[in-house]
Amino acid sequence: MAKGTDRPATLAKRRSYADFLELDTLLGLQHSFADSDDDLLHNELLFVIIHQADELWLKLLIHETRLARSQIAADRIAQTPKVLTRMRRVLEQLSHAWDVLSTMTPVDYLTFRDRLGSGSGLQSAQYREFEFLLGGRDRSKVDLHRDRPTVAGRLEATLAEPSLYDEVLRLLARRGFAIPQQCRDRDWTIEHQPSAEVRAAWVQLYRNVEAHWDLYELAEKLVDLEHMLDIWRHHHASTVERVIGFKQGTGGTSGVGYLRQAVFRRFFPDLWECRTEL
Repeated sequence: MAKGTDRPATLAKRRSYADFLELDTLLGLQHSFADSDDDLLHNELLFVIIHQADELWLKLLIHETRLARSQIAADRIAQTPKVLTRMRRVLEQLSHAWDVLSTMTPVDYLTFRDRLGSGSGLQSAQYREFEFLLGGRDRSKVDLHRDRPTVAGRLEATLAEPSLYDEVLRLLARRGFAIPQQCRDRDWTIEHQPSAEVRAAWVQLYRNVEAHWDLYELAEKLVDLEHMLDIWRHHHASTVERVIGFKQGTGGTSGVGYLRQAVFRRFFPDLWECRTEL
């Protein structure tokens, strides 16, 4: 092992582009849902690569969300807008991926759909973790991952922690805004509900942005992030409808109907609602 690290010495000595990115491994991960990779279909390869790339972007989103949350919890928010901007750009990349997938016609998809079995994007543990980190709370979704105890444990642990938005509200309280106790210290597995008191605090802040510029900038970056999340989810629903219509999803959901219900789900509800009162 290399000194000062638990990584193999061979990894510590990487020099080439292919070695650094482990391209042999990465480019060897596209396998067919059929019995043999020789049967990997043209459109099946597109489907696999798009979703593998999505998971890599989700890994980065989780990393950046945890960083932003830790900065806010530590009252060090000077760099947080930059982190939130990066997250927004990642979501934009994820949204553009649907443009590529939309080149797949219903006929194309039907050539390999049966190979998916019950596999579904609903089973993406990383997307669920990202939702939990933002503020979504639905313990029943952890049950989708009970066959992978490490993954389920990670999701349970994330549910038990304050979300990104929870930490924002606690920051507001530390800055002197009247944030209710139940928004500052509660059972974190329970999702934050829109609050008249929190909405009033945001209105107060927005009416005096010069005095609270760093918090105002943080708030607008959060809204920008969620706006892009709306676009991504809408693009997802629209692309799925284009490819499979209103068929049932492979994971057993109602397909497009299920996706449409999630389009305007709010993780920072008070920030949106306060605009009506400005």
